[in-house]
Amino acid sequence: MNTFSDIRRYVQIYRRYIGRRIYLVFALTTLAAFTQGLGFTMLLPLLRVSQSTTNPEKLSWAEEMLYDALAWMGIADSLVGVLLVICGIFLTKGALQFARASYIGYLQADLLKQLKTGFFDTYNGMTYRYFITQNAGHFINVINGQVNRFFGSFRQFANALTKAVSALSFSAFSLAVSWRFALMVLALSVGLLALFQFLNAYVRTLSRRVSEEMSRLNKLLVQSLQAFKYVVATKQTDQLRTEVDDSIERLTGDIFRQRMAGALTTSIRQPISVLVITGVILIQAFVFDAPLAPIFVALLLFHKGMQSIMALQKMWQSVMDRIGSAEVVDEEMQRIKKHQERSGSRRLGPLSRGIEFQDVCFAYDEEDGDVLHDVNITVPANQTVALVGESGAGKSTLVDMMTLMLKPRTGTVEIDGVPHDEVDLDSWRQQIGYVSQETVVFDDTVANNISLWQGDIEEDPALRERVIHAAERAHAHHFIQDLPDGYQTVVGDRGVRLSGGQRQRLFVARELFKQPNLLLLDEATSDLDTASEQHIQDSIDALKGEVTVVIIAHRLSTVKNADRVYVLDEGHVIEQGAYDELRMRENGEFREMVEMQSL
Repeated sequence: MNTFSDIRRYVQIYRRYIGRRIYLVFALTTLAAFTQGLGFTMLLPLLRVSQSTTNPEKLSWAEEMLYDALAWMGIADSLVGVLLVICGIFLTKGALQFARASYIGYLQADLLKQLKTGFFDTYNGMTYRYFITQNAGHFINVINGQVNRFFGSFRQFANALTKAVSALSFSAFSLAVSWRFALMVLALSVGLLALFQFLNAYVRTLSRRVSEEMSRLNKLLVQSLQAFKYVVATKQTDQLRTEVDDSIERLTGDIFRQRMAGALTTSIRQPISVLVITGVILIQAFVFDAPLAPIFVALLLFHKGMQSIMALQKMWQSVMDRIGSAEVVDEEMQRIKKHQERSGSRRLGPLSRGIEFQDVCFAYDEEDGDVLHDVNITVPANQTVALVGESGAGKSTLVDMMTLMLKPRTGTVEIDGVPHDEVDLDSWRQQIGYVSQETVVFDDTVANNISLWQGDIEEDPALRERVIHAAERAHAHHFIQDLPDGYQTVVGDRGVRLSGGQRQRLFVARELFKQPNLLLLDEATSDLDTASEQHIQDSIDALKGEVTVVIIAHRLSTVKNADRVYVLDEGHVIEQGAYDELRMRENGEFREMVEMQSL
């Protein structure tokens, strides 16, 4: 493992999200370290002045430079003057350290903002194809767990950098004061750091394993909570518990090993520092017979330097503890960016001509074969079109292609004559209302679920009127009034405090509130009682001639008033026509379906 190449790589990762501002951290760190080293080195002229032995002819080159600088200032022989300079240097160092720490805090907060908003945007811009290959636990783990660890890693990285620069600064000043002493300690320090590289590599491996295991554990926990009702009602908790226990065992084991590595570094830091410096001082004093003052100052400098080096090792281990998350987050961001939707440039006005599928074939996985085969259908503007067929016939896939969430493998989907790959997606999707079989309800008030946070209905009478009107059309107003706080009732996670039919009616109300040009209903009334279904059906029929409606339904009673019906079977359009025409067709698939439902 090459530490310098790793440092360069991590700097590049942080720079992707922070920008060139990261170099200001380096500059402030270097200046603070330089002033600190200079402050301690100023003890040399202080000792000379206090002993009245300041003779330029007997000074080393470093001391001579300091003496010349003090002489230029007119205080070379002034004890008070030298002390004031030392105080000024350390005050400057304190100010620089405050500026560095404050700026790191600012960058750290900005990094968290960039990562959170960046992932929100990139996840919302990813292709539906990529989305269905992942799981919710993975996305939640990245945007919460891993991003937070990445956020923490930056401060550790900056602190490690500070210790590295401080160690270099102390070493440089020590070389200037007593080069033999400095070279011996430097050689031993480099050797120690080389030995620690093996420990760092081990900690980095553990960090990556911890990040990956956190993703697996998060997936299990999210899925078990999403299936809470089923899992508890059917006593399936034991099997899930076993999987969770195994994952937790692996995770906590690796975390324990990380902490053991940190404890090892902490426990040997001071003994090694004392042994190294003591041995070198003995050699310097008895072998080289060096003068006492430079040894004393060099000792102080190298004591600080050794402390910085050992602290650097501890902090670098802390970086390695979290760096797995930085790598996971950066890799995920780059991967998601490669799977972003490509939008065309042709903005669409309100749907006026319709949607046309021309020889469309589609496959989720080409190795598994197509799920749609040479589909040719037309959805004229302001008409109602029904898609019927057995489960797996390709109806929902067709609807997903109308929203352009999925794109054809071959063939073309045209919106008002514009090919799908030229359509500006935002201008198209803002016209769409979509009610799926799986209800989408947010843990918020009924009003906010209908308007999607467009305002406060208590303060905006016009908004309140629109919300209530949408609820009435969806046959939801009556049950909403009976809720504890009416339209201000919080419905719980995924609407858990509502019945299945109430959730579906709330979902329908939201889409009617949007006043779409294209309304897609994928089994929209499947969970409703007969009366509620009829009310919503009446609302849909009231849109006839004003809004383009596409209905997927197994209950054929809901498509009686459709202008056109397409019958699908295993990805093929096998019949098309008006409801009554297909119902009367001899040996027709649609007629058989109608007869089975006794319509």
